[in-house]
Amino acid sequence: MQAFHIGPPLAAESYLNMDKIINTALRSGAQAIHPGYGFLSENAGFAERCAQAGLVFIGPPAQAIRDMGAKNVSKQIMEDAKVPVVKGFHGEDQSDTNLKKKSQEIGYPVMLKAVYGGGGKGMRIAWNEAEFDEKLASARNEAKKSFGNDEMLVEKFVEKPRHVEVQVFGDHHGNYVHLWERDCSVQRRHQKIIEEAPAPNMAHETRLKLGESAVRAAAAVGYVGAGTVEFIMDPRGEFYFMEMNTRLQVEHPVSEAITGTDLVEWQLRVAQGEKLPLKQSEIPLNGHAFECRVYAEDTHKGAFMPTAGKLSYVDFPEDARIDTGVVSGDEVSIHYDPMIAKVVVWGPDRAAAAAKLESALARTRISGLPTNISFVRTVLAHPEFAAGNVYTDFIPDHHDELFAETETPPEIYLESAVAHTLAALKKSNTGVFQSLSFFKINLAPRFVQKIDGKDVTVQFDSDCRLTVSYDGNSYEALLNDVEAVGHNEFKFTLEANGRRWSTIVRDLPETLMVNGVGQNEYDTPKVYETFDSLAGGAASHSAVAPMPGIIEKILVKSGDQVTTGQALVVMTAMKMEYIIRAPEDSTIETIKCQAGKNVPKNAVLVQFA
Repeated sequence: MQAFHIGPPLAAESYLNMDKIINTALRSGAQAIHPGYGFLSENAGFAERCAQAGLVFIGPPAQAIRDMGAKNVSKQIMEDAKVPVVKGFHGEDQSDTNLKKKSQEIGYPVMLKAVYGGGGKGMRIAWNEAEFDEKLASARNEAKKSFGNDEMLVEKFVEKPRHVEVQVFGDHHGNYVHLWERDCSVQRRHQKIIEEAPAPNMAHETRLKLGESAVRAAAAVGYVGAGTVEFIMDPRGEFYFMEMNTRLQVEHPVSEAITGTDLVEWQLRVAQGEKLPLKQSEIPLNGHAFECRVYAEDTHKGAFMPTAGKLSYVDFPEDARIDTGVVSGDEVSIHYDPMIAKVVVWGPDRAAAAAKLESALARTRISGLPTNISFVRTVLAHPEFAAGNVYTDFIPDHHDELFAETETPPEIYLESAVAHTLAALKKSNTGVFQSLSFFKINLAPRFVQKIDGKDVTVQFDSDCRLTVSYDGNSYEALLNDVEAVGHNEFKFTLEANGRRWSTIVRDLPETLMVNGVGQNEYDTPKVYETFDSLAGGAASHSAVAPMPGIIEKILVKSGDQVTTGQALVVMTAMKMEYIIRAPEDSTIETIKCQAGKNVPKNAVLVQFA
């Protein structure tokens, strides 16, 4: 395996630079290019450039990419192929005035979508006419930055929809199949968090109709290779074509899990002219699979704020499929998506698969940056999710329950305080803890640890009997199986409150990771903060950057009177656009930033008088 340097982190100078990619492929002696998930994977021009250079583009024909990439064209093709579509406008008149007029005719709420978009970029919901202009401008700007084109289409927004997509495959011999459907409804910011296959609570008749519709869609454009036909499904089970992704999807592993296939292998076989490995009647549907996207982001109070920085420690369970490109010591960059890994599991049914995902996430350890793991585990435990009642607004509709402040259980304080205490004890040369036999008659060693602001006392009544106290409460516990299991790592077993559990501890240079009943990290230097939705506050009397990024637009000037929530600055970070709003009614004193310039996290962007 070889790696070639293709340029700096800025995508336009590296991953989106066709000349560099093609020249690198030729220099390496490669015969084909697999475009992956993003960047040039759905670029018809790149597919044509590959062919001109004598390279096989592992994907569909350029014309299929072009037809399906233009949402207005793809909708017409789907209508002609008798695939259900949502009422909307996808015409040539792209003026703001016309789009607003069409939105009024369709009826609010409407979805504004980039014609050449994907991955949740360039997409906004306008709930009423009053917010249409701002939402359209924001969607256009994000689409322009992400895809180089700001053409939009307008669709009637289906309330409480499910995002259901079908994996399809075609070959050069006119064969088409589907590999069943996936439900990707649990999303934040229109981006998927949890994907599963097959879709829960779906009638078999509907499942068959979905698959047949997706195959008609693929055949209508002479599709070759792996593709995904995305549908929205209303509460009655009616479904409508949304778009076709002319590439392999990030969530393809769940389809592989339920069908026993390797879709990348299928791609390679089809690209070299072979027929599809299986006929439709030969493709099984076995069990249930989940995929969780693990992101570096702060989910506090539903902010879902991406974070960048060093991952000081990363460890995943061995009994789940882990797709990742990072190891301990790597950094999450501001230039790309903050996804750290995908955790994929399979079970004989949905409940078993969900339990496996919960177990895998509980044993995933990541230090250095906040992640969404705890939040996903909360979603998995929600009764509506367990019942399969998922839809795209699942997170906002259940916000209060998913982000409720809960009291920390005693077991967390017990295991954390014991972990701190044991970490302070010296280890022998063999790596095993020295004997804890310091208990003597009339002498019970006591240690006080600061856990989440509380003084927690650990008293050794004997080698294995403990009394742990905090806030006037005392708990008797049994400590057993204290053992070093690796470099700077140890484990132990606790029994208290009628419960017995194991805890594993990683002693890092600046942090202590404790994974047992909970997943906690202590004594981490304050390298990131939580931010409210206004990205500022009255106390600071300023609006600040919630993360490192690039200033795109400045919407106000010195002397302007602004109201609470008014848009002040537009910035981009990690391929997403963020609007910085006024935290209070005030007067602008000074603009502290410039369009096109990078700003660090917490930089003051606007100072108020």
